[in-house]
Amino acid sequence: MSQPQLSRRISLLQATAINMTDMVGIGPFVVLSVVAEAMNGPWFLYAWLAGAVLSFTDGMIWSELGATFPEAGGSYNFLKEGFGPKWGKLMSFLFVWQTMIQAPLVIASAAIGFAQYFGYIMPLTTVESKLLSGGVVILIVLLLYRNIETIGKISVLLWCGVLVTMVWIISGGMLHGNFLAPVKHMNDGLQLNHAFAAALGFASVKTMYSYLGYYNVCHLGGEIKNPEKNIPRSMFISIGGIAVLYLLMNISVASVLPLEKITKSQFVVSEFIQEIAGPGAATLATVLILWVAFASVFSATLGYSRIPYAAAKDGAFFSIFAKLHPSKNFPYISLLFLGGIAFVFSLLFKIKEVINAILAMRILIQFIAQAIGLLLLSRKKGRSFFKWRMPLYPFPVLLAIVIWAGIFYSTGPYMMLSGVAVTVAGIIAYVIKQQINKRSTTGKM
Repeated sequence: MSQPQLSRRISLLQATAINMTDMVGIGPFVVLSVVAEAMNGPWFLYAWLAGAVLSFTDGMIWSELGATFPEAGGSYNFLKEGFGPKWGKLMSFLFVWQTMIQAPLVIASAAIGFAQYFGYIMPLTTVESKLLSGGVVILIVLLLYRNIETIGKISVLLWCGVLVTMVWIISGGMLHGNFLAPVKHMNDGLQLNHAFAAALGFASVKTMYSYLGYYNVCHLGGEIKNPEKNIPRSMFISIGGIAVLYLLMNISVASVLPLEKITKSQFVVSEFIQEIAGPGAATLATVLILWVAFASVFSATLGYSRIPYAAAKDGAFFSIFAKLHPSKNFPYISLLFLGGIAFVFSLLFKIKEVINAILAMRILIQFIAQAIGLLLLSRKKGRSFFKWRMPLYPFPVLLAIVIWAGIFYSTGPYMMLSGVAVTVAGIIAYVIKQQINKRSTTGKM
């Protein structure tokens, strides 16, 4: 009896919807105030531009690798291929290792943000807020417990809600009559010195959290139609569209609310809508923001559930994660495990605690190492090997490595140490696993 296999059923439209819903989660609504406070001036728009530049640059790396290796698991395959037989197994293992920690953190952060913004409609106690965030994770797992064709259709529906919300926010600022004022004054008092660079680095940690997800389609590579074209296309459409929406949203809010109010607000977009359209409209806007946050958890959980599956199918992770649902053909063990860990994290942490941790854990292995892997693979195979090729190679790769290193430094000493500690622990776990495998093999001889 043949084993069930993943099916290529996700179209370009659906892939773009999955990416964009993952990117626009609760992030931009929660961190807008944090970014404005960190920059402490009208030049906070530069942090959102910096996030867009890094996303485009890094997206070229993902596009080359995703189009060439369109399989479930994304970075797991890219690291294994890039670092070759000698180091590829270690690097891909480290990616899965950190994914088992940071993926639930990403899912939990969106659920926690959902509960936080719900407080605008109905103030919640700490316990009630935690119960709500945990409930969001459970509901997401239940919705994802089905075949990929149905999930693609759900993603498009959720994406429509994302676009409606963003268009309302942007058009509200435009109609208020002072829309271009933040752009005209974005350089007022600007001094290009160390203090500005430090503030930009710290703020960019938050904006990059809001841009993360442009590569989600790579984790679903084994389920994308015509992946050589649709994986790069969906990423660049997503990044371009979201960059424009983020900038316009920030300009819109800053054209109505004074900077001082923005930096102190927990519900800045809801308060913005209240200012231009009244409390009833603000409540409706908050409901739409919650829709966006929910859509993001849905999309992120979908992508991450394929990573342990891909590693286990390849024999590099626990075999139980390689199981597909017998009738619906999706990795249900992986989905249930990550959902369970995310549920626990949603009860334990606050959103500000997880944003820096998410990036610190991912940058070394997933972003910097993946870029280095592309350089190594290009040197070994030649540029003609890749199904999609970036312009100006290798400049975008080198630029991405430098910027990611700067973002890693900006997460702060504690988070940098945590990221290194997770990596070291993964290396130790890998060595132990290899020893167990060796003894098991020797015992059978």
